[in-house]
Amino acid sequence: MSIGRLRLRINEPKISSEMEISYNYVVIEGNIGAGKTTLATRISEQFNARLILERFADNPFLPKFYDDPEKYSFPLELSFLASRYKQLKEELVPQDLFKSFTVADYYFMKSLVFASSTLKGDEYNLYRQIYHIIYSSLPKPDIYVYLHLTTENLLRNIKKRGRNYEKTITAEYLQKIQESYFTFFRQNPENRYLVIDINGIDFVAHEEDYKKLVDAIFYREYQVGLNTLIL
Repeated sequence: MSIGRLRLRINEPKISSEMEISYNYVVIEGNIGAGKTTLATRISEQFNARLILERFADNPFLPKFYDDPEKYSFPLELSFLASRYKQLKEELVPQDLFKSFTVADYYFMKSLVFASSTLKGDEYNLYRQIYHIIYSSLPKPDIYVYLHLTTENLLRNIKKRGRNYEKTITAEYLQKIQESYFTFFRQNPENRYLVIDINGIDFVAHEEDYKKLVDAIFYREYQVGLNTLIL
């Protein structure tokens, strides 16, 4: 499913060259291999923002899940749910007067997005109940930025970074994750989403592409709902 085929409400951005950054909490989201952590880290360095990075590497179920998804999907998703809630609760609530805003490379909704692709039946229904109880107690981002890449480009990036436990990730799995994100956007229209197609740029290798991406995120006005851009 490409951005152009999404049947969601789209708001056109309004460009303002004199805008100041008005966001207090920005989330950079995207599929596996989209570049979330790299972008969030660069933004935090440029704007002196507080950085929150997901601690996925510490999850003991992740390598086991990629080897045997059916067996380990439920314990994996529950462990991520607990660790994400703990981290966000600890890092979002305290005020940091020396940082301009907060930028994170994930948000709690990621738990539901991935669980909807890996869990089925009663397990997913139970998981969703637990998720909604916890979700209501967390601060909400001012904007969700979703970096969109084709599955081919995602697989290329995954191969390039060379994590052993990611070698079994398939295009089909990435497609399911992408569709779960778009379903979440459609079912939760009260949030502000910015989906940016970055297939035509390389913000890691080219500074001008990075600047285009930063300008798109911070120096345009977006309405609540779904907003899309192609860079």
